Amino acid sequence: MTNLLKPIHIIGGGLAGSEAAWQVANAGVAVILHEMRPARKTDAHHTDGFAELVCSNSFRSDDAENNAVGLLHAEMRSLNSLIMAAAARTKVPAGSALAVDRDDFSLEVTQALVNHPLITVDRNEVAALPPPDWDNVIVATGPLTSPALSNAVRDLCGEDGLAFFDAIAPIVYKDSINFEQAWFQSRYDKGDGADYINLPMSEAQYNDFIHDLNTGEQTVFKEWEADTPYFDGCMPIEVMAERGPETLRFGPMKPVGLTNPHSQEAPYAVVQLRQDNKLGTLYNIVGFQTKLKYGEQTRIFKKIPGLENAEFARLGGLHRNTFINSPRILDNQLRLKADPRLRFAGQITGVEGYVESAAIGLLSGRLAAAERLNTPISTPPDTTAFGALLSHITGGADAKTFQPMNVNFGLFPVLEGRKMKKRDRKPAKAKRAMEALESWKQENGLT
Repeated sequence: MTNLLKPIHIIGGGLAGSEAAWQVANAGVAVILHEMRPARKTDAHHTDGFAELVCSNSFRSDDAENNAVGLLHAEMRSLNSLIMAAAARTKVPAGSALAVDRDDFSLEVTQALVNHPLITVDRNEVAALPPPDWDNVIVATGPLTSPALSNAVRDLCGEDGLAFFDAIAPIVYKDSINFEQAWFQSRYDKGDGADYINLPMSEAQYNDFIHDLNTGEQTVFKEWEADTPYFDGCMPIEVMAERGPETLRFGPMKPVGLTNPHSQEAPYAVVQLRQDNKLGTLYNIVGFQTKLKYGEQTRIFKKIPGLENAEFARLGGLHRNTFINSPRILDNQLRLKADPRLRFAGQITGVEGYVESAAIGLLSGRLAAAERLNTPISTPPDTTAFGALLSHITGGADAKTFQPMNVNFGLFPVLEGRKMKKRDRKPAKAKRAMEALESWKQENGLT
């Protein structure tokens, strides 16, 4: 009977759109998934695969007790997340983080979607507002929404879009790294204890590196891009260096929790590289998102001890991300107030990060399917990671100062009536969240 229902249209085949399509189809509702690649390319994607990872290959911490994103992982797994299942099948060593072979990951997601009997893929750009007969639509076009569609949405809601830049880190071939300088070790020996390649720097080398970053030739912005702010979670390394000479030593290049087996002298700063593919042949430079020109990247990064002869599989880059003012224009079911047949999901809503984008895609898919089946469901309580994130983007944040946000325990309600040590608060919130999620699932008949 459900096959006789009108399909739900999903625009965008990134993390959010892929997860939304999976959730809708598994609820028994047909999906038409619109993805403009390869007919129309973006400034950041290299393939036409679904859920292609652009900025990094990491889904960040998988610690469900002490880290909010790890908790979100657990909640997504509880709701049959395609993204989490594909990540589990394609994971690579990354300490306490969940990282994947990005090519295998995209292939897993793509095959799952194209092989689903209720999903039809349409490889054409949706360059305007959907036609009126598309009465249930999820817009999951991500931070790289085509200008035509973003302008149409802006015109509809009368709200100027916000924008920020997102920078991409370089990837190095492992066999080009000098292991007379480098060594394997996770900070504080977490995970398997040796999940990262570490490159030490002396004080003089670090100071020279900061000077090079501050004087290196950078990508020149177009006039209309000049005042676009960066998001702190993906800050270009040279922008961090501009904030002060010690910024990087207390950020991605902090030397703590590491012991250099090649020297008795403690490193002044450390560059870390994380495995980027399952074969272990590629490593990305952690925290080295950059807008330096390609020639400058090669010149500067090859001065890092251990990278003297480095060969780069990909150099860093920069792309412009856009997002809507969700607290002002979306309701708590992620529907556009000006046109409720349109739901939004993923980074375009102002959530930041792979996991958060996929999570909002999951929610949008569940909500859209329930609406199509005429079995409406409530939104998750704000004591869950899902609910905390949803609440933030649909009303918890101040619309006047709205900026992209990662999930974090600061978005969760306080623990009422409980006095406990600081180290116990996060696990207590995590336990409360999982209990609340299970109750929500039972109340709404979800699996």
